[in-house]
Amino acid sequence: MLTNQRSSCSLALTTLLGLVGVGVCIVAGFLAGTSAKLVGLAIVAVGIVFYFFIKFEQAVLVLLILRSSLDVFSDIQIPAVFAVGLDALTLLYVIVLLLTGHIVRTDRFWWFLAGWVLLQGLWLILLHLGALGLDASYLPASIREWVRLFSWVMVYLLVMQLKDRLPPQKVIASLFLALLLPIAIGLLQICVPSLTASLFSGNAGADIGSLPSEAHDRIVGTFGTANTFATFLLLFISLVFWKLNWTQQRWFWLTLLGLLCFFLISTKTLFSLMMIAVFVLVLITPKLNLVKLISGVLFLGLVIVFFASTEFGQQRLASIAQTPLLNPDIDISRAILLSQGDSNSFNWRLSQWYLLLNAWKNSPIFGYGLGLTMPAAGNDFLPHNDYIRALVEGGIIGLVSFLALFAAQFTHLLLLIQQTPYGSKQRNLCFILLAMLTSIPVGMITENIWSHTTLFFYWWTLLAVAGWNWNEQQVREDMTFK
Repeated sequence: MLTNQRSSCSLALTTLLGLVGVGVCIVAGFLAGTSAKLVGLAIVAVGIVFYFFIKFEQAVLVLLILRSSLDVFSDIQIPAVFAVGLDALTLLYVIVLLLTGHIVRTDRFWWFLAGWVLLQGLWLILLHLGALGLDASYLPASIREWVRLFSWVMVYLLVMQLKDRLPPQKVIASLFLALLLPIAIGLLQICVPSLTASLFSGNAGADIGSLPSEAHDRIVGTFGTANTFATFLLLFISLVFWKLNWTQQRWFWLTLLGLLCFFLISTKTLFSLMMIAVFVLVLITPKLNLVKLISGVLFLGLVIVFFASTEFGQQRLASIAQTPLLNPDIDISRAILLSQGDSNSFNWRLSQWYLLLNAWKNSPIFGYGLGLTMPAAGNDFLPHNDYIRALVEGGIIGLVSFLALFAAQFTHLLLLIQQTPYGSKQRNLCFILLAMLTSIPVGMITENIWSHTTLFFYWWTLLAVAGWNWNEQQVREDMTFK
């Protein structure tokens, strides 16, 4: 009976892929008379589809590892092409699973995330109807933002299909390979500073709003900005902490932790210090004892000391003294006036927030539309505050939905912690992710973390794996698509 089922599933898959191949060949015939490049792309696409289905587990891991190396090619839209291609492959695979009678694996949180992203489509409809603060001519930009969010849903769904086919530890271990190229390029940028400048100038649009004088002196890896590299490093620092809880090769992981912290300091991002402080605080609180307290304080102290040892770090820390945070003689109004000429990034942020909040008052309920903060501001700068961004783009309704998404993630992780065995690797991972999740909203106060697509690409991957049943995890031998 099982053999007959396998045969029928294999036959259905072979037939479907054959039809896809025939269809592409027909299309390629028509394209041959117009462009040889299009024919080549069609052939490559067919090869990728066949590889994806025949070596599914391997192909998914390759896609996950590859994503960290693509932002450097943002000028030629490679990350966007990758996202659309991944969405198409995931949808095609799900269709094949349904046609062949296999289960499409999801969990409750995936349904919430999919529903949340579907809800964001309301703003596309409102923008098309002219019911927001901007007109329908901005619809293409808003659609691009929605597709970016939709890609996160597809990443989660794709990783869920690995459940019961690969051990969760293997999936997470594979993600560490995503560090290789960013770290290698980062080392080159330290040795050849001009390489950093060229990468920054080529991808400045990835995080518009940084002061130009800061750009050439910071390490970006394979990312458009130092800020996006910093949040990527923070996520993997959290995974190293997870490994240190149960690995026997502690020196290797301690060395990796030191290397990642070195690169984090080299990004020279002040907000990352706040995030890592919150992360460590949450991490040590449940089992606070003298050893953990000393270890946590020592770790944070070393990071801050090394950051303050650089000239740039000293300038950034000194600049805080010239803001309303530490100087009672400077109120918000004066800080906004000073931002026009003092090159103080925090005062500049206050000025940008003031500008955006005034713009929000013109469309307070539903805002201006997804991804349209810069047109709303009128100065081509992002807000460097994701709560203000959510308020301006989605209005009060959008901000509530934005906060609801994070509340749902907290709830999901807390439930997983309660449901998993005490001291298990899964429970520890869930708690590590909870600590990381606590730090993200803190970083969002002064940074455009919502635009850090690579961070969330790996975040949703880890959140999907965290929800698997690790105790009953087995690699099934009767799966068809191998």
